[in-house]
Amino acid sequence: MQEGKVVAIVAAGGTGKRMGQAVPKQFLLLHGKPVLIHALQKLENCTLVDEIVLGIPESQMLEAKRLLKVWQVQKVNQVIVGGRERQDTVMNAMKRIGPEVSVIFTHDAVRPLVSVKKIEETICLARSKGAAVLAVREKCTVKRVIDGRIAETVDRSDLWQIQTPQAFRAGWLYEAYEAAKRERIQATDDAMLVERMNHPVYIVEGEEQNIKITTPADLMMAEALLNMESV
Repeated sequence: MQEGKVVAIVAAGGTGKRMGQAVPKQFLLLHGKPVLIHALQKLENCTLVDEIVLGIPESQMLEAKRLLKVWQVQKVNQVIVGGRERQDTVMNAMKRIGPEVSVIFTHDAVRPLVSVKKIEETICLARSKGAAVLAVREKCTVKRVIDGRIAETVDRSDLWQIQTPQAFRAGWLYEAYEAAKRERIQATDDAMLVERMNHPVYIVEGEEQNIKITTPADLMMAEALLNMESV
């Protein structure tokens, strides 16, 4: 695949109701800086990422722009209003991306602990194979339950928990999103939409620390992990 520009779309449009805070979770402080800034700085420090498009709730637009200036995040060249769902935010961002882009890289703002190394591995695999996602192996026993009763125990040997970032050949992602809009499909991640187009999506083995900040307990865990790193 020809190496063109890599644009990262960071979805930060959520309101974070499960966090129980007046401020959306992506703006809460983690180790002295907003969760969102942690995620953006990882992309800022990755030489393979050329530009970032940031999707933000309309009510937080001014605050987001202020934070970008304070923390000197240079690669964010567009800040857009996020959609009702994450999928809508990514679609809105894709409309702002030019034809010179070869890889579109999507990431959740509430995964602040991803490493630059894993960002690079995901982009490189997407360049060579077309699509790549971060994932960790399933460690727990998984059971399928119907009407409150265990129906079966699922073999976990080939099960993975999917994370972000995810990276795709730009044309594949546009095709997948156009089909999803046409068929009114809502997916839990971008890879699911690309899979529907019968494009192969490959795994980059991720890191357990790349947690998603959804609840107060997640924020405490992320704080503990960062404290361990600084010791």
